[in-house]
Order: sequence, then C-alpha cells, then structure tokens
Amino acid sequence: MKAIILAAGQGTRLRPVTLTMPKPLVPVANKSLIAYAIDILKDSGLNHIGIVVNDLDSPIPHQLGDGHALGVKLEYIVQAEQLGLAHAVSLCRDFVGDEPFCMFLGDNVFQDKMESLLTGFEQSNAEVAVALGEVPDPSRFGIADLSEGPDHIVRVVEKPKENPPSNLAIAGVYLFRNSIFEAISNITPSWRNELEITDAIQWLISQGKTVSPYILQGWWIDAGKPDAIIQANQYVLGELPYTPAPENGNQVLGSSEVSPRVLLGEGSQIINSMVRGPVIIGKNVIIKDSYIGPYTSIGDNVRIEASEIEASIIMKDCAIRNIPGRIDSSLLADNSQVTSADHVPDAHRFILAENSYVQL
Repeated sequence: MKAIILAAGQGTRLRPVTLTMPKPLVPVANKSLIAYAIDILKDSGLNHIGIVVNDLDSPIPHQLGDGHALGVKLEYIVQAEQLGLAHAVSLCRDFVGDEPFCMFLGDNVFQDKMESLLTGFEQSNAEVAVALGEVPDPSRFGIADLSEGPDHIVRVVEKPKENPPSNLAIAGVYLFRNSIFEAISNITPSWRNELEITDAIQWLISQGKTVSPYILQGWWIDAGKPDAIIQANQYVLGELPYTPAPENGNQVLGSSEVSPRVLLGEGSQIINSMVRGPVIIGKNVIIKDSYIGPYTSIGDNVRIEASEIEASIIMKDCAIRNIPGRIDSSLLADNSQVTSADHVPDAHRFILAENSYVQL
C-alpha cells in the first residue's frame, strides 16, 4: 500500500515564518513536521510515499530528496493551484493506481502511531477509514457523526456552526480505496471554490459505503499556527526518555549547570550557563552566560549569549545576544538575530521569519 502526504498549502496561518519556509518543514524538537508523518507511515510499512507540493522547486523536494536518508522512497506530485484536499487526491491517481492508499496531512503531529489503522485497512470491509480526535471546539473542524454506533461514520459535517453531531474531529489521516476517485468526480466545489474531501466521503456514505472511524489515543496537534507549533514542541520534548545530564568536559564548560533530559549535539558547547531539560540542542551551538529553560528546541549553528529562553523554538543559524528579560513561547525562523538596545522590558515574545533582525 502506498501513501500520499499533502504539503502544497501556503501556510498562511503561520506567517511570517512560512513566507520563506513551507509549513511542513517547520521543525518541532529539531525534526520537521513532515518527518513525523513519514516516520509513522514507515513504521507501519508504508515506504513508498508521494508528496504533493505546489512546485518542484519547493524546498521540500530539495530537503527530502528521494527519501533514501529517511529510509523511504519519495516521489513528488505537483498541485500548482490549491483547489482543495479532494483535488489534491485526484492528482495522485496515477501514483496510487487501483490499490488502497493512505492520505496524510503534512502538518499534524500525533502521539498515537496508528499502526492498527494503517496495517488493518486493506483487510477490512471499509471503503474509507478516518482518524478522529476529540476537540473542545468542533466548529473549527470537520466533524464525524457516529450516532448509529461506534463502528460507522454516518455523516461528516465541515465546521458545524450549531449543534455539532459530536466532538470528534477529522484529524488529517485517511485510508481510501479507489472508489474515492469516483466520489471526487461526483462532487462540486464548495463556497471556498475547493473540492472538499469531506464532500467526497459524504458521497460514498450516501452510496451505502462503509466509512469506519479510528479514535486517536493521546494528544494530537493541528500545527497550523505558532501557538500550536510551540505546544507540539512541548509535547514532543515532554516524551523524551530520561537521559543523564551531559558531562563531556569539552562541551559543558565553566560553572555550567545542566540537568538530565538535555540532548546536546556534536560540536556544541554550554559555557557558564544553566540548561533545564527537556531541551534539545543541535550541532555547533554556543550557549554562553545564559539560561535555557524547559521545552526549548535549538537548531544547528545557533549562538546564544547573556540571554534567557524558555518554551521556545529557535531554528538554525540564529543569534541571540544580551537580551534583558526572558524570551518565552517564541518561534524564531532560520538566520534570525535578536540583540539588545538600551531599555529593559520585562519579557519578550517573538514569531520571526527567516533572516529577521530584531534589536531591543
């Protein structure tokens, strides 16, 4: 069975970060969002994956290549104009052929690895299977109606404004048979002028086809906004297994204090600083005279001096120097620079795009 990952969207909710970086490449715990999707698919034996991108010159093909380094085979399908999830699926027909396949949105992070869903679909009697997760605000999601029993979805409703049939949101993982292509050919664009995958699924339900639910266990994050990215980072770091505090005398220097659950990359140094895990630090990072608090991810080639950072994502090649107060719950894209000026505010929060420069 093959899989497709949809990664052609513009990521408008995550701007300005996504002005120069596709959302699926945004890192969580120093690993891109799309890499989490690939790992789940690979762990269930789905090693041949098509990735839908908006252009073959996108950074996604350039960064992921043919997938060899990730242990999978990757191919790329172009969706030049974003006309909905169902439209993206229709473009993948030649890639998946007549066999069942999985569709995965490239910007979600899951605690549940969904192995039974991914490995059991081919032998099931379902025409479609959909991963569902509980949400507090059903009006923001496509919602599944299971009113006739826990094993069948009888209706899907896109962002219900009133009286949602459940709090079970469609979480961005779908299993299809080739009947989905007939369904897509029988729907019309929504008010957004997009072909909605929920409409295609509803068409199959109306034809008497079985659409089965899979209820996610544990947390899941629709990582479309900065706050959600930062929350996903905290969840993933929170699951890091215990590791003793790094004690390499070439990496932990001076009067530094480093707790357990701190992953320190090759060539990185902590100098006269305090680091409280869970924290992940990439390669060739210098942390000097600083405090790095829990739930922080720091990419490669970052330099931090005389500053405090907590619950944040600092991407590669950033520089942060002499910041009064604490940087908290922030997201800094590649090559950002943050330095101090004369006044001293109490706290700072940043959502910075690539190559940003901030002086405080």
